[in-house]
Amino acid sequence: MTRASHRLGAVSLLVLAGLAATPAYAAGTASGTSITNTVTVNYSVASAAQTPVTASTTFAVDRKINLTVAEIGSTTTSVVTGQLAAATAFTVTNLSNAPLDFNLSAVNGAATHGGTDNFDVSNFKYYLDTDASGTFNAGDTQVTFLDELAADVSKTVFVVADVPSGRVANDVAGVFLTATGREGGSAGGTVGAALTNNSGTANTLMGVETVFADTASANGDGATNAAFTAGDDYTVMVALSAVKTSTVISDPFNNTTNPKMIPGATVEYCIALTNNTAVGSGFDATGLTLSDVLPVATTLVSGSIKKDGAVNGSGVCSGGTAVTDAVGYTSGTRTVSSAMADVLGGAKAALIFRVTIN
Repeated sequence: MTRASHRLGAVSLLVLAGLAATPAYAAGTASGTSITNTVTVNYSVASAAQTPVTASTTFAVDRKINLTVAEIGSTTTSVVTGQLAAATAFTVTNLSNAPLDFNLSAVNGAATHGGTDNFDVSNFKYYLDTDASGTFNAGDTQVTFLDELAADVSKTVFVVADVPSGRVANDVAGVFLTATGREGGSAGGTVGAALTNNSGTANTLMGVETVFADTASANGDGATNAAFTAGDDYTVMVALSAVKTSTVISDPFNNTTNPKMIPGATVEYCIALTNNTAVGSGFDATGLTLSDVLPVATTLVSGSIKKDGAVNGSGVCSGGTAVTDAVGYTSGTRTVSSAMADVLGGAKAALIFRVTIN
């Protein structure tokens, strides 16, 4: 390889490397950008070099309108019956080549993650994830539209709605969020005017025409309408669940070695409570009172009632605060009862007591 060809190869590699390093943006060149191209013609007349001739043309980049809306996550949003301000999250991305406002609108619709939509949520509100935490909280800002969203920028939007009371486990409410592009250019105040699609008009060289380039979503809105829709759903769960177990502790013959549930045996009951809502969600189970009528073939072991016990991952109960028979047992109705401390979101607690088999 000659020295010249080696240099050419090196330059070619640098050019290719430079091209590869150029970031790719969905929006492309900003609308309104003037692009000028100039040609230079060098020539001679009668072997005499003449002044080069140049010619230029300039055009303005038109405005392409494009966007997407996407649910954050891929599962339903769990709620409890009667929950207020239940939030589900979406991203709105401006794929246009200009800053725009985006109007926000939510409606009830079909289920997104399976099941059958059988109720509606109400009182839709929209919040911008102001602190970028990804979690709906008091620091987020209520909005009706996204103001001056820059090209190639995404924002997280929480759709917040109220769940009616009286719903039961596995009821589903579908919800759809639509973002619609509007004119930008004046930050704050009200949402910009509706956009006009110039696709059907003649192009002007220095004018900035608007072209709707959005695709149809899978959730009902068509293509080239400056809008995009995404769906999610709310599924009602049982906020508090209870599991009751019985474990033989000892019997008169085997004592505590492989005891059996024979007359005279001691059996421990555990009522394990689980708050199925998320940790820190604020949906604490309060005002808890448990009431358990003993089977007629059993007798309470005096002094065995304990409230607010712990429950491990295997469902085994332990600990707790002693409750006297006088407070926790009504002999006339053979009922063990006790108030319990609040069970916070994601937490467990247990009521424990023992009986003997008559």
